[in-house]
Amino acid sequence: MTAFLPGFALGLSLILAIGAQNAFVLRQGLRRAHVLPVSLTCAASDAVLIAAGVAGFGWLVEAAPWLAPAMTWGGAAFLAVYGALALRAAWTGGGALKAGEAAGGLRAALATCLALTWLNPHVYLDTVVLLGSVAATYPARWAFGAGAVAASFVWFFTLGYGARALAPLFARPTAWRVLDGIVGLTMWALAIRLVAS
Repeated sequence: MTAFLPGFALGLSLILAIGAQNAFVLRQGLRRAHVLPVSLTCAASDAVLIAAGVAGFGWLVEAAPWLAPAMTWGGAAFLAVYGALALRAAWTGGGALKAGEAAGGLRAALATCLALTWLNPHVYLDTVVLLGSVAATYPARWAFGAGAVAASFVWFFTLGYGARALAPLFARPTAWRVLDGIVGLTMWALAIRLVAS
């Protein structure tokens, strides 16, 4: 527990930030569309990346100098397009305004979820490099990693299923337009930050 709890705390603190992945899970939760597979995909992806970091694969990100720029530009392009689609939805409104209404198929939801996760260079820095390097300072580094993985599962399932509590608010078309606007601006800000860094 002396390694598990710090791993949980650090993992949770890294994942709490509003980002593309969290916004997507929230949106799916509000729509009650594929919440289980989307939450599971996000948490399992984090688990794989955290395990790679704890196992010591942080050197791969540092050893392949082409990897970081490729992920940066690919991630920025994806975020820019996703942000533009969200801003268009905010501007036009009218689409998918009922919280219980599923939008899109499972394949499209999982593809978007995987892209938001694996094309984000910051996820590698947070999970593989940062969590991996901190885990290395603990004698029970796998317990530390297990705590970080547990935090990821707790967060994504809480976010996905907890969004239902907000369903009455999002029964109003204006709330969806505001959410789409926030998501779109967040995506563009993240894309600009990626390119600027």
